[in-house]
Amino acid sequence: MYDKVIWPEQYHPKISAIYALNDIDVKAPPEVVWKLLVDAENWSGYFPPEDQVKILGDEKELTLGTTYRRVTVGFPMTLNVTEFEPFHRLAWKTVVDGDETASSAYHGWVITPTDEGCHVLTEETQQGAFFLEELGRKRPGALYLYHQDWVERLAHAAEAEVTKPAI
Repeated sequence: MYDKVIWPEQYHPKISAIYALNDIDVKAPPEVVWKLLVDAENWSGYFPPEDQVKILGDEKELTLGTTYRRVTVGFPMTLNVTEFEPFHRLAWKTVVDGDETASSAYHGWVITPTDEGCHVLTEETQQGAFFLEELGRKRPGALYLYHQDWVERLAHAAEAEVTKPAI
């Protein structure tokens, strides 16, 4: 049994309009996957759609309380890291910049060690008129597909790190 995201009450899947769960087994240790996840400004190195990420402040990597901006599928967003348990849990709250409907999302990652490496699970819920229109009505299933691509590329990148020859 794998752990799942710990939901703030207002973002629980039971009350959210949009929800996606994606997971994958990775043949790399949790530390390798974690390093790729917290290095947000370099996500595009293994996941090209995330090529506009900027941490605000002095941090070089995500940590508890980090605020960062990103442009995802053409929409600028501001995010704040709300959960940070090294090598195990990472989560953030998202608001869409300029969205007058106050739509928001909650995205969590959970890494569970396994005999062959680790299991990576990501879940996201979205609420509000913006997300209902853009993802619910215009692109149903897009959140799931985007995250599936992300977890698969993350797994590939982590496994490549493990098989790199030592210099």
